[in-house]
Amino acid sequence: MADPGFWNAQERAREVVQEVKVLKNWIEPWDRLDGRVSGALELGELLTIEPDAEMGAELTREASAIREETDAYRLRSLLQGRDDFRDAQVEISAGAGGTEAQDWAQMLMRMYTRWAERKGFGVEILDLSEGEEAGIKGAVLEVKGEYAFGFLRPEIGVHRLVRISPFDSQARRHTSFASVFVYPVVNEEINIEIREEDLRIDVYRASGAGGQHVNKTSSAVRITHLPSGVVVASQQERSQFKNKATAMKMLKNRLYNLEAEKQAAAKAALDATKQDVSFGSQIRSYVFQPYTMVNDHRTELKITDVQKVMDGAIDPFIEAYLKQTGAPTEGA
Repeated sequence: MADPGFWNAQERAREVVQEVKVLKNWIEPWDRLDGRVSGALELGELLTIEPDAEMGAELTREASAIREETDAYRLRSLLQGRDDFRDAQVEISAGAGGTEAQDWAQMLMRMYTRWAERKGFGVEILDLSEGEEAGIKGAVLEVKGEYAFGFLRPEIGVHRLVRISPFDSQARRHTSFASVFVYPVVNEEINIEIREEDLRIDVYRASGAGGQHVNKTSSAVRITHLPSGVVVASQQERSQFKNKATAMKMLKNRLYNLEAEKQAAAKAALDATKQDVSFGSQIRSYVFQPYTMVNDHRTELKITDVQKVMDGAIDPFIEAYLKQTGAPTEGA
């Protein structure tokens, strides 16, 4: 049996490597920004000696770009939670209400996909359960990009839709709910022990819209972690082996998140402002009729262009929430 001290040293070495990566992610953008500011100041000094309209216009453009980059760096300075730098898994679940809620869940999935595309992040659908008539019952997206989890963390909670239903022949106004939860994606080097005897693995046929995309074999995989009761599923791949690998990755992320929550439980119990993530914790309302308005109930930020928000323009809400709550302490 290996010396426990050896494994402790290995774990500490991994932690140090990760700390170095995090620090580089702060230092390199700062150095780049500092270089741009120095260059702009030098250009400004030259213009005071020898005015030039074209160079003056260039300095104006550079000053605007530096301001935007500074704002982005300041916003990112609020992302100092232990897992904020990681990729994210976004879990969307339709609330009660059948087709209405399922259509709303699909609209949210599109919104987050468009947001990720705007940021230059990659998006992969890990699991998708389609509704009987329209929309989705639920989905899990993996968003890959620098600080994806930190940016998406403010989206955790219940999202409420008010609109005239396209599924109601009497054109009545309906209210629908869907919940969003965001998990950090755990890197492979983090040691989370999952014992085979603690797992129940079920295979079944993947559901789908029909036609050629319906699997004729049992390729979908559902894994239940018996000690914790955590259940994950994957059915996007045609290969049972690939679906099992994806489900195991999802399980590892869930168990990591559970452990992180346990460690933060004492702090959370003392934090009176911490919101319970349940269907009673409505964070945002999206009103399509009789007027258009997206209202974040935590920050009171209101945006009237609801279509723009649904096309992924949710950064103002994320920024307002991060500024209101401030940077979390390390380990939060």
